[in-house]
Amino acid sequence: MMNVKEQTIDWAILKYDKWQLYVAKSDKGLCYVGSPGQSYEELKTWIQKRFPMASLVENEEALNPYLKELLEYFEGTRQTFSIPADVKGTPFQQEIWAALNQIPYGKTCSYSDIAQVIQRPSAVRAVGTAIGANPVLITVPCHRVIGKNGAITGYRGGTEMKQYLLELEAQKSGNE
Repeated sequence: MMNVKEQTIDWAILKYDKWQLYVAKSDKGLCYVGSPGQSYEELKTWIQKRFPMASLVENEEALNPYLKELLEYFEGTRQTFSIPADVKGTPFQQEIWAALNQIPYGKTCSYSDIAQVIQRPSAVRAVGTAIGANPVLITVPCHRVIGKNGAITGYRGGTEMKQYLLELEAQKSGNE
């Protein structure tokens, strides 16, 4: 019989302005940043899918470094993150998320730009799906991907949050 070590996933709620986001970390790093208005059940379902042997434990203290960097970002005093991440996805998703991390603060690009970056120009739809599956909002900056025509397209965090993040970055980077 295989001895599978049970893993603990620590979580806490990040409160900023009118938003409350569930944030979770594994022993390797940040593994989840939720959407505004999301329930604990959604967090639990997501974690069970990706960390089937894990138990969820509310532990704000363990998440303090992560919450601190996210708050600094929201306040406009942080542009990059130093916190480790533990993002689980398919090789294709990992490739897309790595491409998202190349988009500079205050800049945007389109879904087709990302498809070009990974040298699969016809995979725009698949790129959109992979971006939508990004488990760590904000730290992997999927909000920086917009429609070809400049439209604020879908975002797991909601278009209101996406708009806020893009305006924040434009102001702080002087790209207004």
